[in-house]
This record gives sequence, structure tokens and C-alpha cells, in this order.
Amino acid sequence: MSTPRTVDRAFETALYDTADAALDTAASLLAADPAADAELARRGEEFVATAWRRGWQPADLVRIVRRDLGDVHVRLVAALIRAQAPHDRPRGPRWAAQLDDVPDADDTAPPPRPDRFSHATAVLELYRLLVRLPGLEPLEAGEAPRRERENRPESRALARIRALLAKAEATGYPQEAEALSAKAQELMARHSVDEALLAAHAPSPDTPGACRIGVEPPYEQAKAVLLDAVADANHCRAVWNETFGFSTVVGFEADLEVVELLYTSLLVQAEAAMTKAEAGQRSGGRKRTKTFRQSFLAAYAHRAGTRLRAAAEAATGAAADAASEADLLPVLASREVAVTDRMERMFPATTTTRLRGATDAAGWTEGTRAADAARVGRHRPLKRG
Repeated sequence: MSTPRTVDRAFETALYDTADAALDTAASLLAADPAADAELARRGEEFVATAWRRGWQPADLVRIVRRDLGDVHVRLVAALIRAQAPHDRPRGPRWAAQLDDVPDADDTAPPPRPDRFSHATAVLELYRLLVRLPGLEPLEAGEAPRRERENRPESRALARIRALLAKAEATGYPQEAEALSAKAQELMARHSVDEALLAAHAPSPDTPGACRIGVEPPYEQAKAVLLDAVADANHCRAVWNETFGFSTVVGFEADLEVVELLYTSLLVQAEAAMTKAEAGQRSGGRKRTKTFRQSFLAAYAHRAGTRLRAAAEAATGAAADAASEADLLPVLASREVAVTDRMERMFPATTTTRLRGATDAAGWTEGTRAADAARVGRHRPLKRG
């Protein structure tokens, strides 16, 4: 029997049949034919390339495999992504950064080598997942603006924002974190204005892009609200995909960068503050529950958005005073229209959802207090694709 035929028979038996018996039969076929290994890996690379054509990106693939399968499957898909990358076309700096973040076997202690049957079973389980992936909305922006961004070094403003947020995450003093987070949002707003004015006079007009940001359990609904608030304060729009555990954020590239930075930083701050609040509640004799944590994060997100928006509007107003309102305001308005148009074309049918489970008064109070300390949230209804 030829090696490709072994792989074909295994796939015919197991990939489109969810029964355990079919999986065992297919894994036995592969385990009995060591010469099939190379062909099996080649087919896996083809599945990865197909996922890219369906709109998936490296971080998306790793995220869903980690959520739905296990560590061994994450190692397998990471190896496939790295093996397929040299045969892929250039896709820009954001894609390259995701490839850099793909888990590397050298980063962890090597797992015990499984027997051939167990290895084949894990491979088939992974491939079953890959062949069932639906299409996602494509994220690529215009080619010319993207090439220009690839050659542009990180701005001093973005480096300062990173430094401020790192300090806010590290400090144990709420007032200091408040000041640092507020300053970071002010710099973000100014950075956005500078980029908007620069793009308005560029020979190749910039266009809105999009990125996906993981919204991980637990309490993913409250985290999606927080991301929505951060996006809204920074001239972007977020659409939550609960099924696959991410939100798609639409906006201009400079704004997308700061949304990723700020959301990640505020999530770190929120989780640290929640741990501290839980300790305080326990010392008072109250047991903390899932409802407390859900309410805490919901309140944090709700309060954070209002404060972020206020800080951003104040900084934008100051920038308009320093420049010329007649020059700046039409530019910002046209960019907002462009972002809204891109979002509506990507997601012609979205729904809204109400936040569930935020019923613990103590959790809500503590979350609001923590958001005030972090200087961050206005809550808008979540858009879901």
C-alpha cells in the first residue's frame, strides 16, 4: 500500500466521523506505517494554509486549539504553523509578531515521547478540528499603507506609552497607577491625532484595518466589555465573537496598537485589584464567589470606559486647540466614518447582548473602586458577530 493511500484511508475513516472507533481505526492505520509520517505532516501544513485562506491567523489557531483540545495538540499545531511559514507569502508585521509568539518546543521541557498510536490519535484529533474551521472575516488592510507601516520604526510616543503602562502594572499604589494610566491615555489620544494629521497629508491615504484580540475565560463577557470600552475611547470599534473567544477590533493601525496595549495593561491591573479585593473580603469573613468576580470585572469595565473616554476627549480637545480645529476635526470625523464603514462591511449583521451575572453588590462596589484607581470605562452594548 502506498504511503499517500495510507493517509487517504485514515482521513476517510476518521476526519469526517466523530466516533471514537473511527478515530482508533485510523490511528492504527497510521501507526502501522512509519513511512506515512512525512505525508501526514505535509497534509497538516495544507490544512494550516487553508485556515489562512479562510481568514484565520496564527494567534487564532493556537487559541482555539488550546481551548478545545490540549497541550499536545498546541505543540502539534505550533510545529505545523512554523513549518508552513517559509512557504507562505509576506503578510505584514502583525502576522510576523504572531508567528514569533507561536509556542516553541524549546521554551518548555520536552514532553514524554508518545507511542505511535497515541501520536497518530492526537494528530487526527487536531486535523478534525482544522478541517471544520469556518471562514472568518478577512482582516488585511490596503497593501500600500501596510508596506509603509512595515518600514516605519516604533514612535517615541508608543514607546513612552508602553513604559507608562508597565509602571502602572508594577506599582502597588493605586494613586500612582491612576496617574500613570491617565497619562498613558492622554499620550494615546495625542498619538492618534498626530497619526491622523500625518495620514491626511500622505500621498497614499491610509485605510482602517482590523485585528483580533483574545478574550479568554473565565468571565469573558466582562472582559469583552472592557475591550469594547478601550476600543471606543480610542476611535475603534470592537465586535465580540463569543464562540471562538476573541473580539475583532476595527480601526486605524496606530489606534489598534494602543488598544492592544491598554486592554492588556488594564486586564492585568484589574485582575491584581480583584485578587486584593478578594483578600480583603475574606479577612472580613465573607467567602468570595464566582458572582463576586464577575460583578467586580463588570463594574471595572463599566467605570473604566467612562474615564477613558473623558481622558481621551480632554487630550483631543487640547490637541485641537494647539493645532487648528478647522484642520483637525474634519480629519477625525472622516476617520470615524471610515472605521464605521469598514466595521459594517465586515459585520453586516451584529447583535447586542446584556451583561450577565453582575449581581454581587460588594463585587460591583470593589470593581468600581478599582477602576477609579486605575483611571479607566464607559459601557456600550457589546456588538457580536
